[in-house]
Amino acid sequence: MMYRFGTFEFDDRTALLTRADRAVALEPQPARALALLVARAGDVVTRDELRAHLWGSDTHVDYDRGLAYSIGQLRAALGDTADNPRFVQTLPRRGFRFIAPVEVVANGEQATEAGSSASPPASASRRRWKIAAAALVAFSILGALGAWLIARDPRRGTASRPIIAVAVFENESGDPAYERAVAALSDAIVERLTALGPERVGINGNASILRRPRDARDTSAVAKETGATFLVAGMLQTKDGRLSLLMHLIRLDDGTHVWAQRIARPIGDRLDTLDGDVARQIEAAVREIVLRDGGTPHKRT
Repeated sequence: MMYRFGTFEFDDRTALLTRADRAVALEPQPARALALLVARAGDVVTRDELRAHLWGSDTHVDYDRGLAYSIGQLRAALGDTADNPRFVQTLPRRGFRFIAPVEVVANGEQATEAGSSASPPASASRRRWKIAAAALVAFSILGALGAWLIARDPRRGTASRPIIAVAVFENESGDPAYERAVAALSDAIVERLTALGPERVGINGNASILRRPRDARDTSAVAKETGATFLVAGMLQTKDGRLSLLMHLIRLDDGTHVWAQRIARPIGDRLDTLDGDVARQIEAAVREIVLRDGGTPHKRT
């Protein structure tokens, strides 16, 4: 089936996304997510439904991080944002909804009423298949070239863009009621930073070392295992009778903290809006310090 929304077209048979007849790079998992979202445009697609659609029941991966990565990649391809979405809306702790109007197209032309005998011009179908074939060839060549360069020199894969590792945030408040909310913060950050665009910054949130406690996580080991140049880490603590989330951006080559910030909440707060606040502040720090390289390190407590 072909779907049109905004200036985009998406063919769920070939997983090809185009904009004004130009192919838009989209990895297989984000493309599968898009296929489900546009097919159910306007409806809430739960996180569990997306997990089942992307991986099935026999695949064992870090689903939350994989899902955050896929949605982030999809938003990057669409030029969308989590804060002000035009296409993919996040419904915290529920799932996602495709909010743009979607036109369903059959075989290259607008879908007709059931029983209609209208048929599409052959030229439209041939044009889309040519685009699909060209895109597949181009993506295959680029993937092979990237693998060859990385195989020759593992550090060359990061030369043109920084890579940021995102560690699982830790609950040091002493209250287990906050475990789930704190653990979900890194997924929100991965999703937000991935949307900056894979050509600008690489995001690694899946390496096993990123799930270790901070006292068992050596920065040089993080750099070696993830290929990252920066690490995002954080922990929920209590400070001055309040909950205080401390966030860090660490340069891995020398272990220095180039940015740190706290977000305070009253004791007993449900932390419902914390993930959005954290993701926004860390994105701003990455834009200022990592991507633009124009910020000065600072720390506020």
